[in-house]
Amino acid sequence: MSRPSMRRIALLPLGVAVLFAPSLLGGSASVYSAAVLIAILAVMSYGLDVIVSDLGEVSLGHTVFFAVGAYATALLSTRAGFGAWGTLAASIAISLVFAAVIGLVTLRLREFVFSLVTYAVAVVAMSLAANWAFLGGSDGVRGLPMLDLSFAGLSLTARTDRELWPYAFGMLVVAIYLVDRFRNSRLGAAAIMTHLNPRLATVGGIDPARVRLQVFLFSAPITATAGWLYAYQRAYVSVDILENYFLILMLTAVILVGRRQLLGPLLATALVLTQEKFFSFGGYVDKIVLGSVLVMVLAFFPQGLMGLARPLSRLFRMFRPAAKVVAESKPTASTSLEISK
Repeated sequence: MSRPSMRRIALLPLGVAVLFAPSLLGGSASVYSAAVLIAILAVMSYGLDVIVSDLGEVSLGHTVFFAVGAYATALLSTRAGFGAWGTLAASIAISLVFAAVIGLVTLRLREFVFSLVTYAVAVVAMSLAANWAFLGGSDGVRGLPMLDLSFAGLSLTARTDRELWPYAFGMLVVAIYLVDRFRNSRLGAAAIMTHLNPRLATVGGIDPARVRLQVFLFSAPITATAGWLYAYQRAYVSVDILENYFLILMLTAVILVGRRQLLGPLLATALVLTQEKFFSFGGYVDKIVLGSVLVMVLAFFPQGLMGLARPLSRLFRMFRPAAKVVAESKPTASTSLEISK
């Protein structure tokens, strides 16, 4: 059995533990609300993770795809009577269109220019959402129906966070599976080669611009799907979905544990939201804490928390031989008895 297959099997018990974690932690409404939000925002971050970790680009406009999924869901469900399956399909389709347009314009740019252009796209999107009456303006879009994924006579609805949790968990599992499959695919290998050595990739027959666009098209629907479920959880959508908080959260989730760590965005999102939901210092202070964590990780731990494991393991190996020598030189009870004789 290959290593990826063994790793996926090893994740099964962890997945079961996560599924039942809210009930094991008390099962209160606040616990389920936090669990659903962690799953949603982790999926949002996985979309950016493949851009930053695999492609080596920093997209500062990925909140646009999150907003696309949320606004498409809100508008289609309240004004056109679309069901949850219809809004999901529309969120994915519209995000692909946006990703194609943004990608064709920006992915030929390099380094900080790409980041600045994507951030400009996010600023324009925020201005449109706040001032365009079609999108609800500053009041947003309210009155979304409950999530209803029923089909073939099978009732699949969710009115509360407790009922919404299995769907959020399922979406999280699908996102992690897709990212894992991407990293073990030809496109994933081409993305890494494009990131590390574009010239060598070109010599090897890889078109860097095409690869960048394909990865962008892969990542956008993941983040948009998170926006789709976020809209149903809140039952309304407004311009605050494009705030910098979500961008900073995504970036922190990608780098806090370590890049290219399959469960990294989930663990980082869980750490951040657990602090905000249960150990909060206040709204503004929490944002300062989140921003400070991002700055500190980038400045002192560029490889994330996983980067600390390497020097700690080296330190352990340094002291282990000394401890072994001391243990071997220490007289045992039988040796002491022989000496006394």
